[in-house]
Amino acid sequence: MSEDINIVSIIGVGYLGKQIAEKTAMKEYTIHLYDTNVEDLEKFSIELKKRKKTSGEITSHESIKDAVKDADLIIEAVPEILELKREIFKIIDEAAQPNAILATNSSSFPVSKLEDVVERKNKLLNIHFYDLFAMPMADIMRGTKTSDETFEKGKKWVESIEITPLIVKKECYGFVFNRVWRAIKKECLKIWAGGYADLEEVDKAWRIFTGMGIGPFQFMDQIGLDVIYHIEMSYYKNSGLEEDKPPQALKDLVDNGNLGQKSGKGFYTY
Repeated sequence: MSEDINIVSIIGVGYLGKQIAEKTAMKEYTIHLYDTNVEDLEKFSIELKKRKKTSGEITSHESIKDAVKDADLIIEAVPEILELKREIFKIIDEAAQPNAILATNSSSFPVSKLEDVVERKNKLLNIHFYDLFAMPMADIMRGTKTSDETFEKGKKWVESIEITPLIVKKECYGFVFNRVWRAIKKECLKIWAGGYADLEEVDKAWRIFTGMGIGPFQFMDQIGLDVIYHIEMSYYKNSGLEEDKPPQALKDLVDNGNLGQKSGKGFYTY
């Protein structure tokens, strides 16, 4: 465990929120969980308690305020919608104890985009996790007011759950590896939406080139196409460049409920 952090709250228990909880549960941390999907939250909480190998407590909560009030570290892992994150950070800041660190798992937004809705600007962090079991790494980045103490506590906690921190020296969209992945993802979507090649050909080429078991389109299906679309829109809104706008074909999939593995159909059928 990290000596400065004992209680971890996770706000948003979706694809990555669940993984963060699972990794944290392998250590001696007390974990508080909150999600708007109460039925799924309760089911996950019960399953996590059965699998947990350490003595730390796991609780689920009906409100954000209850979930964060005694936490040392609070991780927001809600959908990639800036206004939603700002609303939640304001609630967290008002309810959490003064020394609590507030971190966003955002895959694109710098935490400075949330600074003006909180008082504790020195205790904000980006801790962006990738797939914690397939790619055990996390970008860690300061806001404009983040203290060195906050950064070091966050880094030590990431290391304590056996995740490799990727240190971002200067605030930027996309952070470290996600920025590389974004460039690959963007071009893959253009090839597919433009009709230049079938997505199966792109995935096949990627698997041969990298030796990985899945291709970019299969990976996007795992993440969720609604998540992918919101992330791409955040890049587009930041740059204003038409070339950064996600293709209409991706939006059509999302609008039709084809979200990837979680809905049974995305780029592929499951």
